[in-house]
Amino acid sequence: MNTVRRGAAALAAAAVVLGTAAAGAASAAPSPSPSPSVGTSASGLYGTKDPTYDGVWRQSLAFLAQRGTGYQPADRAVDWLLGQQCADGSFASYRADVTKACDAKTMRDTNATAVAVQALRAVRRQSAAPEKIDKAVKAGSDWLRTVQNKDGGWGYGVGGASDANSTSVVVGALAAIGVRPGQFTSAEGRSPYDALLSFALPCSATEGAGAFAYQPDKTGKLLANADATAAATLAGLGKSVVATKASPEQPPTCTDLSKPTVERAALNGASYLSKALAKTGHLTLPPMPGATDTTEQPDIGNTADAVVALAAAGAAKEAEPALAWLEKNSAAWAKEGGPAAYAQLILAARATDTDPREFGTVDLVEQLNATGPAPKAPDTSASSTSDEGESGFDVWWIIGIGMVVGVGIGFLVSGRKK
Repeated sequence: MNTVRRGAAALAAAAVVLGTAAAGAASAAPSPSPSPSVGTSASGLYGTKDPTYDGVWRQSLAFLAQRGTGYQPADRAVDWLLGQQCADGSFASYRADVTKACDAKTMRDTNATAVAVQALRAVRRQSAAPEKIDKAVKAGSDWLRTVQNKDGGWGYGVGGASDANSTSVVVGALAAIGVRPGQFTSAEGRSPYDALLSFALPCSATEGAGAFAYQPDKTGKLLANADATAAATLAGLGKSVVATKASPEQPPTCTDLSKPTVERAALNGASYLSKALAKTGHLTLPPMPGATDTTEQPDIGNTADAVVALAAAGAAKEAEPALAWLEKNSAAWAKEGGPAAYAQLILAARATDTDPREFGTVDLVEQLNATGPAPKAPDTSASSTSDEGESGFDVWWIIGIGMVVGVGIGFLVSGRKK
């Protein structure tokens, strides 16, 4: 999900929170809130832009990309993320003043909570305080269970209607920490997969065959959404944004079953994405509501997500043109977007066995690491990099004596633990 769209979702969630808290707020003068701090290496936060809508998100994606390339985030970066957690286990998109306890006005964010839980689990083994991380991960996953909707899914904010993106982010995090998403059910016995199936368009649909909708529109109709489809394709396969290439590879097809399954729906989603990418080599971004320029623009972030989804579905070959397009056209976007953008591209490269240090003319790993506290040097020992059992994703082994001693850049090899 792009930061701009995260901001729009956060504003929508704010309306829900502020609406429920309006009565209490009217009778008491609000205390002044500290201005959002700008990220610096000293603070532990990655990136220098206003973190109001994406502080936790970009920090967490940076961690996942760093672990995927063998680096361990600096201790103060991990401490920054731990410090953002509320006492009940949840995370907001960003808390400017972490000395102030979370309250009813705190806009808790299911997406931020899920990705933070996944990122913390990924950095646990080489962290300075693994027991503290264990407690944070458990508290976060426990909180997600308490706010699960009756249909088995999640909305962006507490009390919001379920949507495909939020549900998929939570599914990916649960799978990564070793929880079976299908057994993570609501009080009504509905699982996240039940919710995802409710957003899936059939292959017989006139438009958007095989895609997922973000949510039904006001009339209950499902409209194809590429962002939601990339996310739900991964979730339907029980995977997350750190997924790697599936084997054997197979061209994606769309097939309706008499009894739909989430796995089949995910493969149908891959079929939709492959066709959408085949048109121009990238997805397009519709104009934001109220924008004066109504021209569709290339959607670089969701194109990167679609590459990961296709690779995870065994359709890495169909993702190759989009990856090549990203290598040629993403540099300026990544520089502007910062840590989360670099992380998305690294994860797309990783999913297709492409070296993120030679992504077009850019070293994505170097540029990501430069946006925050310097991470710990890569450790190539099997014991230090075998995080798969804890984080749920494959480990990349960084090889090359040049990298270890600081001469040259080494190279990356993708490997899966057997």
